[in-house]
Amino acid sequence: MRLSIYLLGGDSIHVKRIIWWLLVGSKGGMNRALIIKALKERPYNANQLAELLNLDYKTVRHHLKILQDNGVIESAGDKYGVVYFLSAHMEREYEIFEDFLNRMWEKFEKEHGKGEESERK
Repeated sequence: MRLSIYLLGGDSIHVKRIIWWLLVGSKGGMNRALIIKALKERPYNANQLAELLNLDYKTVRHHLKILQDNGVIESAGDKYGVVYFLSAHMEREYEIFEDFLNRMWEKFEKEHGKGEESERK
């Protein structure tokens, strides 16, 4: 399934649908969420993201392609020098992403107990 923020006009309702599908409605959502959070802070290349997030390089490349195909991220540069950053649409609608991420975390806590919350602090 390919739902591009650009093709759908980039308005909030469409961004919500895309973010929901990318994070909640498909396998690999948590990895994509981690990539989006990292790219909010600064641009990274695929190798830097793999090291930062402790993920396999090919896994990161796979998720970057999905995010780019759906208009969530953009890239600049060639071959191994390609750097990824959030698209203008995603920057503008980042609060939607944060809302979904918070809901995902709340669901996780309910399913696994809130005992870990005190351990995280």
